[in-house]
Amino acid sequence: MPKCLFIKYRSQFFVICRRDKRESLISQQIELSTIQQLMVKNTTVRANSGSLFLILSILLVTSGFSAFSQVGGGGTYQFLNLTNSARIAAMGGTMLAIKDNDVNLTLANPSLISKGMDKNLALSFVDYYSDVNYGFAMFSSTLPSLGSYVTSLQYINYGKFTKTDETGLVTGDFTASEYSFNLGWGRQLDSNFSIGANLRTIYSSLYDDISYGVGVDVAASYYNPRRDLTISVVARNAGRQIKTYKSGIVEPFPFQMSLGLSKKLKHLPFRYSIVYNRLDQYDLSFKDPATVTVDPLTNLPIKKDKVGDFFDNLGRHFIIGGEFMPSPNLSLRVGYNYEKRKELGVDTKMSTVGFSWGFGIRIKKFQFNYSRSTFHLAGSPNYITMTVNLADFLL
Repeated sequence: MPKCLFIKYRSQFFVICRRDKRESLISQQIELSTIQQLMVKNTTVRANSGSLFLILSILLVTSGFSAFSQVGGGGTYQFLNLTNSARIAAMGGTMLAIKDNDVNLTLANPSLISKGMDKNLALSFVDYYSDVNYGFAMFSSTLPSLGSYVTSLQYINYGKFTKTDETGLVTGDFTASEYSFNLGWGRQLDSNFSIGANLRTIYSSLYDDISYGVGVDVAASYYNPRRDLTISVVARNAGRQIKTYKSGIVEPFPFQMSLGLSKKLKHLPFRYSIVYNRLDQYDLSFKDPATVTVDPLTNLPIKKDKVGDFFDNLGRHFIIGGEFMPSPNLSLRVGYNYEKRKELGVDTKMSTVGFSWGFGIRIKKFQFNYSRSTFHLAGSPNYITMTVNLADFLL
């Protein structure tokens, strides 16, 4: 278990953890409800909030690691955007537009809720970074006159932290966690079109700051069974804080819109998925303040590569994935997220950052899914999902 030092500076939380003498220092920055993991080598830290903030600020600006150049942090309850399914994680993350009665896909795309997943129970667990882990529990039911429903509970546990004062004196320890109870509804309008929505109630406890709020997701899907083609549009996390962390400071929800498409090939057991993420925000590029904009020799502005910048930004929106199904009981999956690779990769060693893979296997009445998604050289989270239809045990 890593030893952690916790420092709070204004609205941000900084956590420094050391696993053991052989491993590098791990710095975690929590901006209210967001955890970001950084790797910092050969660094000593004093337990003073002012000096610690200065050290981290210098590292973030001058390190030159593209892992620090992330777009985000503009809203609270960021855990709502965490991938809830091993299948979704294996195919790139965010959401999938696949209509095959998989209850695990409905939290990110409620328009997929259908009576075909009635009495399905799904459990997911993600071994994240350090002591951080999160999970989901989902159950589907159908009422013929009202439609189909999925109730779910998601949580994230940030682990146990050692609390110190500005002099480094240990004053105790504490935990931090967030929860969301969700009620999803879906209805088939006709043979091709379906709609759905999620109602979310959120509770967040970060040290001595507590907040809760209410949010909604809405989605619509088109499905062509003859061509096995699905197209979905999803708007997620529209809502408002009911109780804020600090009095009078209302923070926005992490709202985002996505457009997804999937198609299963006619003569090959393969399905591809394409997601255009962040319809609500065109420019996903990061403006690095450390970037040299003036030629040091001529003192003239460096000409921008507008074409390259355009395609770089365009690529950040797309997430692609594939699923090979050699038999009804086995699926092999792979995905690629260009934005994740640009934001979290280290320029000197990109490795497989942005790539993900996984598989699904059915054993009797149980469906098991596993995936691994490379976020950073610091490590890759493991996603595990189990699904079972309780009706199979009642027959």
